[in-house]
Amino acid sequence: MSKSYDTEIISVGTELLLGHVTNTDARDISEMLSKIGINVKYHTVVGDNPERLRKCVETAKSRADIIITTGGLGPTCDDLTKQILAEAFGLRLVENKAEREGLFDYIRYGKKFTDNNFTQAMLPEGCTVFHNNCGTAPGCGFEKDGKIVVMIPGPPKECNAMFRESALPYLRKLSEELIVSHSVRIFGLGESSVDDIFAEEMNRMTNPTMAPYAKECDCLLQITAKAKSVDEAEKMIAPVMEHVMQRLGDVVYGVDVECIEESVIKLLREKNMTFSAAESCTGGELAKRFTDMPGASAFFKGGVVTYTNEAKAKLLGIDTALIEEKGAVSYEVAKAMAENVRALLGTDIGVGVTGLAGPDDDGVHEVGTVFVSLAVEGETFVKELHMGAMRTRSFIRRMAGNNIYDMMRRWLSGIDVM
Repeated sequence: MSKSYDTEIISVGTELLLGHVTNTDARDISEMLSKIGINVKYHTVVGDNPERLRKCVETAKSRADIIITTGGLGPTCDDLTKQILAEAFGLRLVENKAEREGLFDYIRYGKKFTDNNFTQAMLPEGCTVFHNNCGTAPGCGFEKDGKIVVMIPGPPKECNAMFRESALPYLRKLSEELIVSHSVRIFGLGESSVDDIFAEEMNRMTNPTMAPYAKECDCLLQITAKAKSVDEAEKMIAPVMEHVMQRLGDVVYGVDVECIEESVIKLLREKNMTFSAAESCTGGELAKRFTDMPGASAFFKGGVVTYTNEAKAKLLGIDTALIEEKGAVSYEVAKAMAENVRALLGTDIGVGVTGLAGPDDDGVHEVGTVFVSLAVEGETFVKELHMGAMRTRSFIRRMAGNNIYDMMRRWLSGIDVM
């Protein structure tokens, strides 16, 4: 890249500040820009207030080369982004006849329109117009006073499509380089442990680079290279990736996957195997996570949520004497849950989970105690987890699920399950 461009994204909308809407626009735009070698330095969120928006624009002008706004391009009285940006750069708003005609098309297709909708066709003079294929408000880009300005509508579907189809090509001309990044997903080591392993190397690296990031119940190590082509960047990443995989070993559950269950479904497909689940404290979350993935029905034959002792006995056939003697939260009951659901549904693998997600303990175990199990032909594995009484119910459930999926991953990969 011949020049480094500092970029600021200004997200406009009071609904963002109130927490009514999650600001996915800034995330998606930042990700798209990183792939063409443009680094975002600032994210700003401002409500639908003209004075505060003016101040944000002036601040952006003082510190950024590229200013990207999302939101405030619609027809209502609080949609003021175009007016404020045009004013800040001394440009008039003029009617774009093609966009006005496009608004008439909506009327012809039976959409109910009021006259204020036509204000959406008013755009800064001399701008490049970005047609909206998913809505009515066009976006635009222009260069003035040494700055590059891009305005995009706020609704995520419109924003994502317009930025990808129009704004990205408009900005791509600025970059002679692109960025390629791969995520190494890790379960069994935290962010601080990964950082400790690679700290010296990361401090020396400039291109490519490595950085660990904590997720809710696992972590990832991002390896990133900047080059003039994808092939060149991949060649730079390859030796780093090989080194990372050797150092981390079997705690890596995948590269460029979204979740651990994604790795598990790939392994089940390779092995042509099925599984079933018996859940207690996770309340069906294990099954939901897996069935959220396309193609899950070929490998997941079913599950039961046995939240009470009665359900464990009636649905899974677990001996009530065993439950009374050992307790529902126990090694023995977890083992029986995995073995019995496997037999019940005739699957290659059965998994079970029983524990205390809180807020109350059972008088024997503290909250956060969970037993997870995996049963296969001739062998059953049970792991006892202690996550701490201060953990939230959602964390305990998700971490229990991650442990089960990691046990499955390990067994399917032929590595030590425990």
